[in-house]
Amino acid sequence: MGICPYLLLPTDKTQPFRRNDAMPTRICRWVTDHPIAFALIFFVFYLIGFFTLEQLITEPVYLIHCTLDDWIPFNEWFIFAYGSWFFLIPWALITLLRRDRSNYFYLCAVMFSGMAICLLLYLLFPNGLNLRPQTIPINNPAAWLVQAAWSMDTSTNVCPSIHVASTLAILFAVWRSHIWHHRKLVVGGCTLLTVLICLSTLFLKQHSVVDVLCGIALTVLLHLAVTQLYRRFSRSKSATCSPTCP
Repeated sequence: MGICPYLLLPTDKTQPFRRNDAMPTRICRWVTDHPIAFALIFFVFYLIGFFTLEQLITEPVYLIHCTLDDWIPFNEWFIFAYGSWFFLIPWALITLLRRDRSNYFYLCAVMFSGMAICLLLYLLFPNGLNLRPQTIPINNPAAWLVQAAWSMDTSTNVCPSIHVASTLAILFAVWRSHIWHHRKLVVGGCTLLTVLICLSTLFLKQHSVVDVLCGIALTVLLHLAVTQLYRRFSRSKSATCSPTCP
């Protein structure tokens, strides 16, 4: 019986399963057979959850702040690095789905788990920040984009930073994937973009340094957990990898 290490469920359709394994097995088979639908369904539920929390939590219980936040100046030009996140996610998912299915599921496991955990933490510990300037005394295209972003994204539900956590998950997937092992320009560019996206959350006053560090810690822990679980299953003598597993 094959084990998919990233979904951590049986995937071999040719082998019989125990009755108590039937439902997880069916779910795993459906996910591996419909990876695009799986991602789309997750993002639908994620967006519903995110914007519901944005409406419900208008007065945060916990204000996130540290001394380093006061030393970081506002810079509207980081909006372009911040906005690249919305293109980075589909690029990573589509590329890995087409060329490296195992790391596609790795990315889904780490990034989707991180997003879900963030929403849960926002619900349990309503948090926000008070770092944004009241007005932006600058009139340029970057400032207009910042004002538009702030009008749609409130200063609540910030810790851990989903922007940071998901971007780092993508970087780990890029580092792991064989398709970029010999493409240093892509790896270097993705690494630089990850740094810029993390910095943009600070210079745009979207997040506190605390949010960024918590986002990094969350993804690192999830990466270690998924990797360890994969290694544990891959060492199983009775397991042989299915076509969707590395």
